[in-house]
Amino acid sequence: MNTLKITEITENPSNPRTITKKKFNELTQSIKDFPEMLEARPIVVNPNHVILGGNQRFKAAKAAGLKKVPVYVASWDEIKSQEFIIKDNVSFGDWDWDILANQHEATDLVQWGLDVPVLDEKAEIQDPEIKFSEYLDESHNYIVLLFDNDIDWLSAETHFNLDSVYSKRQNGLEWSKGVGRVIDGAKYLNKLKK
Repeated sequence: MNTLKITEITENPSNPRTITKKKFNELTQSIKDFPEMLEARPIVVNPNHVILGGNQRFKAAKAAGLKKVPVYVASWDEIKSQEFIIKDNVSFGDWDWDILANQHEATDLVQWGLDVPVLDEKAEIQDPEIKFSEYLDESHNYIVLLFDNDIDWLSAETHFNLDSVYSKRQNGLEWSKGVGRVIDGAKYLNKLKK
């Protein structure tokens, strides 16, 4: 790994990846707070010092006032260089919300740049898949899941494949937020046994 002056590096004009201004500002702040991160993940450049990977980190490092950045000089042919540009910007996999919820604070995750979905109580009201009632049907048993944070709720929502909906009661008052799909407990238990 080498170090180059910011002025010796050229941004890639055909970089396919963009980020919002808010995300860029968060990235800039994270580089100010934790500049060692760049050493673990250097900017990837070709022999002419044109960026192949790390355009946004480079811009953020520049905005953070760094004069030099760690780089990895890749001597790949044009085809491999283009392949790297795309593959470096592809997000593979999904987050395991259970692990994130159990091992991290939501505020830290947001500060570190993760888009933690937040329950939006002002979302547009949609027609629910089921009819809501103000009274429980006593011929059925119910389980109520209560969470104290959005990450746990989203994990359960994903695990049980639930849809969140907004609806109005028959008396015209709004529900705060409801679940638009009811789980058939017997079917779910059979699924767990397999």
